Amino acid sequence: MQTSLLGVVPWREAQNSDFIASLFVERLYGQPPLASLPGMILWIAVASAFSVLLGASRVPYSAAQDGNFSRYSARFIHETFSHVSLLVLAGLAFLFSISLKLKQAIAGFLHALLVQFIGQAVGVMLLRKRRERGLPFKMWLYPVPAVLTMMGWAWLFWQTGATRNGLAEIALGALAYLIRAREMRQWPFGSSQSTVNS
Repeated sequence: MQTSLLGVVPWREAQNSDFIASLFVERLYGQPPLASLPGMILWIAVASAFSVLLGASRVPYSAAQDGNFSRYSARFIHETFSHVSLLVLAGLAFLFSISLKLKQAIAGFLHALLVQFIGQAVGVMLLRKRRERGLPFKMWLYPVPAVLTMMGWAWLFWQTGATRNGLAEIALGALAYLIRAREMRQWPFGSSQSTVNS
């Protein structure tokens, strides 16, 4: 996408434009097609949110199966998917879409990606350390891709300028996990084998 944009709009002009997509379409096709651009962008945003919602709705489902929604577990668990989880997440997505500014949304998105992708890289390395045999996958040039992933996302996170808030969020999340793990006697307070098998 960046290559396409910069092939039409010079980068010195693009860096000062608040409406880069509109400028791109106008340069290529003229003024009339601009009317359809907001609709196309909204269509893509809705499609992206829809696919993410379908995947993300499984997270509360799995958490409920593990007993992390003690009183409300039955509402989140379903044989195929949880409509309650899907509706709650869709409502939150709608609320955030009309209340957040684009800059806030991008910063929040980067923080979420940091937690997700760096956490996944660490998780893969821990899983490999604990289970040397029986893993159904292999990572080429291990551990280089995982380390490069962590370094790249950490650098991007640092460049967003909201590092302290993001680190505070990660610390609070880790603290919440440790409190819950101690109550449930899970890793690191219980048997690591039961956690890996689950």
